[in-house]
Amino acid sequence: MDYLSVAIESAKEAGRFLKLNLGKVKNIEKKKEEINLVTEIDKGSERKIIDFLKSRFPNHSILAEESGETNPGSDFRWIIDPLDGTTNYTHSFPVFCVSIALEFKGEVILGVVYDPNLDELFYAEKGKGAFLNGKRISVSKTNKLIKSMLATGFPYNVKENPDNCIEHFVNFLMEAQAIRRLGSAALDLVYVACGRLDGFWEVDLNPWDTAAGKIIVEEAGGKITDFYGNDFNIYTKGIVASNGLIHEQMLEVIKKGLKTR
Repeated sequence: MDYLSVAIESAKEAGRFLKLNLGKVKNIEKKKEEINLVTEIDKGSERKIIDFLKSRFPNHSILAEESGETNPGSDFRWIIDPLDGTTNYTHSFPVFCVSIALEFKGEVILGVVYDPNLDELFYAEKGKGAFLNGKRISVSKTNKLIKSMLATGFPYNVKENPDNCIEHFVNFLMEAQAIRRLGSAALDLVYVACGRLDGFWEVDLNPWDTAAGKIIVEEAGGKITDFYGNDFNIYTKGIVASNGLIHEQMLEVIKKGLKTR
């Protein structure tokens, strides 16, 4: 079975749904935090992906952002973010994507990130390289932090716990050339993979935020760790992703922020 082609088809179908409904959001709900939003579009996109995957692989597990886990116990588990960038979407700000990954016995073996606005399809399989619309991609060759453009995101509890991320942000402002905040961790990661960004860090993410992007970055030649330089696991909260050349420099900046807590 060609798992990648199924993931791509599913991501594109969900992406078309998102693009078609941009600017048409009617119901915005809040999750635990005031600024953590979910819409009927998130749920609709997720339902399309789940139905599509279940029709092909009825025995596979699925972990999705909005509906949680279904059919646990399978060696195969699909990890889904049906709309990464919900806040952007609710404002009709066209920076969002669909993220789908497949995990086999605890290891992510493929990832797909689709941006329907730019019609950009990023994907990778374990050991086969990373691609954007069929063309091989690789990370940047920038080797100095001061010449690097980085991205980050803020956790949903930033208003209650600003020290959780602001210290790192200020420290990187002093060390990097530029910092961007796109509002979509999956896009941040694939932009590292294709060299548009040199690095990315964030303090509090979930598996559906990082699973697809992780394998795409790694297959593009990049490096991903936790804040302490350990191997990154998608169930780890803090992430540092880079082209590899600036990774130790990024970790040194992260370390400064950790020491102040």
